[in-house]
Amino acid sequence: MMNWDAALAFALSLPDVVEGVHYGKPAAKLATNGRAFLGLGREPDRAFVLHLDLETVALLVETAPDSFYQTPHYEGWPAVLVRHDAPDEDRVRALIERARDQAAAMPKARRR
Repeated sequence: MMNWDAALAFALSLPDVVEGVHYGKPAAKLATNGRAFLGLGREPDRAFVLHLDLETVALLVETAPDSFYQTPHYEGWPAVLVRHDAPDEDRVRALIERARDQAAAMPKARRR
């Protein structure tokens, strides 16, 4: 089981990752560009959110709805909710790394 604490700990073990805040909630961000890629989300008791490209999000929701889903709040956005009880922790770790890599490839975040 990968809950928020385990997901955050794994993310913080990756290069250039720091703990921060995204939309007022705890998140993992890149130190160099400030981009969040992992967040606590709107359903902290059930899932955490990963910021991934829309194509990957659609594929995950379609092929593994027992692990990945979107609520209406996230539909159409490059973010997917990951259930704490997702059965394949290795896949979840790989997706956290992918989200980190995608965030690292983006330009510096603008201040809001």
